Amino acid sequence: MIMKNILGKLIVLASLALFSYSSWADFIIFPAKGQSDQQMEQDKFFCYDWAKKQSGFDPMKMESTPPAPQAPAKVEKKSGGVVKGAVGGGVFGAIAGDSSKAAKRGAVAGGILGAVKQNRTNSQIEQQAKVLPKPSNQGQKDTYKRAYTACLEGKGYTVK
Repeated sequence: MIMKNILGKLIVLASLALFSYSSWADFIIFPAKGQSDQQMEQDKFFCYDWAKKQSGFDPMKMESTPPAPQAPAKVEKKSGGVVKGAVGGGVFGAIAGDSSKAAKRGAVAGGILGAVKQNRTNSQIEQQAKVLPKPSNQGQKDTYKRAYTACLEGKGYTVK
């Protein structure tokens, strides 16, 4: 019986040692009904587990450092606008002007228009690739804090 009691206390203490400081750092807990330090640690562990189940959030699985910025997704840029514009402009210039000068001018003009269109399209693609949604668990974290606080207050602690 004594051995089972000691083993149970060691398990609770070992579990508490696994918690990072940051998971308790947001809370100031006072044993308002004179609970012992050991009882308070057991109650904190119980409330941690209960709040985790209520909120779906586990502060022990939170990253201790902010995630590294993600590299932007590889952008597949469009190409060929200059060539397509030049060929189209050259053909149009040859048909309309009936001379090699008209074909050259049409090719240059078409190439410029093709480049402008291509750059505009690539800029739009790049802008869309930069807008990446950020995953956020702030709502779950807030729910966890409320649940943890409610649990400890229900066990007779003052929590700030």
